[in-house]
Amino acid sequence: MKRILHILMFSIAGSLASGQQLPIYSQYLYNKFLINPAVAGSDGYTSYNLTAREQWIGYYGAPRTFSFSAQTRILKRSYILKNTSVRRQVYRPKTDGKVGLGGYIYSDKNGLVQRTGFQFSYSYHMWLRNSTQLSMGLALTGYHYKLDEKEINFEDPEEPWLNNDLRRGMFIPDASFGIYLLNARYSVGFSADQLFEASARIGDNTFKNFKVDRHYYIFGSYMFELNSLIDLEPSFLFVMSEQLKPQADIGLTYIYNKGFWAGLAYRTSGAVIANLGVKYQNMFIGYAFDFTLQEIQRITYGTHEITLAFKFGDSARRYRWLDRY
Repeated sequence: MKRILHILMFSIAGSLASGQQLPIYSQYLYNKFLINPAVAGSDGYTSYNLTAREQWIGYYGAPRTFSFSAQTRILKRSYILKNTSVRRQVYRPKTDGKVGLGGYIYSDKNGLVQRTGFQFSYSYHMWLRNSTQLSMGLALTGYHYKLDEKEINFEDPEEPWLNNDLRRGMFIPDASFGIYLLNARYSVGFSADQLFEASARIGDNTFKNFKVDRHYYIFGSYMFELNSLIDLEPSFLFVMSEQLKPQADIGLTYIYNKGFWAGLAYRTSGAVIANLGVKYQNMFIGYAFDFTLQEIQRITYGTHEITLAFKFGDSARRYRWLDRY
């Protein structure tokens, strides 16, 4: 029994050390909805996004995450075209469609711990000063939390963990909240995840509660238009929980003709992230490689993340000044 507890504690401690009680992503800039429910429908498109992330390839028990998300905007009336400058045209709504909806499902495995969950989001969008959008979102979440029984061998057939709730798995509900400010040039967002700090009781009442700490995200980006074809977009992401020290991603992305991008970012926990992406019609493909600046990099092949996305919406339904991925 003690051996099993030690294995579990090592697995959970590893999650805490790397800040991975919840899944992390390196391409959050291209699908902010995964970390902020207020983003749902904010750009007026209907979007589908599939992400696969393999962390520390070659290291047994390393985190592995898969997610599929969808979001849309419920628009009340058609949009009309307005000229704001010689080079820029903006679609403004005759009547604002203020409601956005979204959802995603994911599977995340980290050591012995398996988490399969979902999220359903409702967002409300408001225009500020005719060109900036303020969005607020609330999401209901839930996940099935269990230990991977295939990774544990019991010598004692009467081992109580054979019938433990955590081994069989349990469903844990929770919620998240977000605020998102969006403009033609910049975006800023704040979100809080795991608001109820859902806990899972291990064993009987003699064991303490293990809970998922409340997580906070702050992100932002600004678009510098160098010429008609080239943009530069610096960005940042701060993540922290009630036990995890603040962690930041600070990056810069080069964008060519709104159809190709390449970027570098530094993660303060000790990693350099390179990402590439391309747009073809309504399809987007992105790839990110994380090079860890820690000892574990010597025995792994790095972290790889692939994103495949589709965006739908005719020109009369979308915001032209947000026509970018």
